[in-house]
Amino acid sequence: MREKAQNNTTNRVVAVFGATGHTGRFVIAELLRRGITPITITRDANTLSAAKFSENGVDRRQATIDDSGSLDRALRGAQAVINCAGPFADTAGALASAALRAEIHYLDVAAEQVITAKTLQRFDEPARKAGVAVIPAMAFYGGFADLMVTSLLDHWDTVDSIEILMGIDSWHPTQGTRNTIGRNVVGNLMITEGRLTPVSSSPPSKQWNIPGPLGNQAVVEVPFSEAILISKHVKTSELHNYLPQIAVNQVLDPSTPGPKPSDAIGRSAQQFVIEVVVKRGNESRRAISRGRDSYAVTAPLVCEAVTRLLKGNIPAGAHAPGEIFPAKEFLESLGPDHASFEIVAS
Repeated sequence: MREKAQNNTTNRVVAVFGATGHTGRFVIAELLRRGITPITITRDANTLSAAKFSENGVDRRQATIDDSGSLDRALRGAQAVINCAGPFADTAGALASAALRAEIHYLDVAAEQVITAKTLQRFDEPARKAGVAVIPAMAFYGGFADLMVTSLLDHWDTVDSIEILMGIDSWHPTQGTRNTIGRNVVGNLMITEGRLTPVSSSPPSKQWNIPGPLGNQAVVEVPFSEAILISKHVKTSELHNYLPQIAVNQVLDPSTPGPKPSDAIGRSAQQFVIEVVVKRGNESRRAISRGRDSYAVTAPLVCEAVTRLLKGNIPAGAHAPGEIFPAKEFLESLGPDHASFEIVAS
């Protein structure tokens, strides 16, 4: 069963839990674009029926996280499952367990630090025994920055500092994002003096000259799951992640509306620039990625990851993306339709 799940590239089937959510719909569309057959799974039968997935080959199934039997039935025939249903503190453990029972790969798009750390720790040995991969936080917040940092390391095995700027020009949150923020399960750890340490309750803002039209902006430290992923395989004395203050104010404002589609594939008008700076001694390396809609770009990120998993030759276990994928090649494969990527001269 394992061999079939990892090496059959002619009949690729991937289950998506939370398929009718905002990000889940982008993931379904991206799987279909890649010629991968999706199984759409939701917790609510009415929502699944109302979604009206009309594409050929889209199998619709219902399952709930508190019913392991329903999860097992929903994953039958799949070679991997992508979890798009947050808060992931509620869903990751049950769905990863079901994936391992089925001996298939598990990926999620969590931004939450605590559950990302728990997933890596809890499922590493079981995934190795099952011969599959478990990859949490394979998304805009998390895996994207991890891959960008990894692309800059080259022969460096330790660095002095890593700074990550998630330069978004706006943040219109989905209901799932609001639910996660409301549950206070995102986490607040960064790295200082080589240790994961809580960010101050009132972190100071700093100025960052963001490449492109945003220009010079006040930014504030807001860590996500990238701190957990990067710390798993990169030794650094400092790691800090920043967002523009204007975007933070928007996502925390209950009156901010959700994302609105503004192009043919449903992306919002939001623009992003991710800038990563890695320093060691007197040397500095910098990478920049640009794109549109942080929710939408998660789909090609996680679908590129699952595509590579289904080709085989990926070590079993629970991993950060930067541990197992060739980072620069992976990021370059996204553009130009989804996100550009360049390493800027030191």
